[in-house]
Amino acid sequence: MVKKINKLNFDQRINSEKTVIVDFYADWCGPCRMLAPILDELALENPDLEVYKLDVDDDQEIASKYGVVNIPTLISFKKGEEMGRIRGAVPKEIILEELAG
Repeated sequence: MVKKINKLNFDQRINSEKTVIVDFYADWCGPCRMLAPILDELALENPDLEVYKLDVDDDQEIASKYGVVNIPTLISFKKGEEMGRIRGAVPKEIILEELAG
C-alpha cells in the first residue's frame, strides 16, 4: 500500500538505499485518483520499491522545490537524488520501465 508523506518526513523517506517513487497528487484530481490503484499494485508487487504520495495542496513548498506544476507527477529518488520523472496517469509498465530501474 502507498503511504502518505509530508514535509516533516519527506527528506528522510527519499534518502533511502531503495528506489523511492513519490506521487505528487491532490484529492480533487481525477487522473490522480485513476493512478492510485496502479501505485498500490506497484507497491504490493515490488518490495524493492518504496512508494509514497504527497498531497501538493498540503505541501506546496515541496512541490514547488521540485518544480511540480502538473499533477499527477511521479518522481523517483535514490539516496535523495532525483532519478526520473513522469507526468500524468500512465500504465504500471511505463512506471516500472522509466522509474524503477
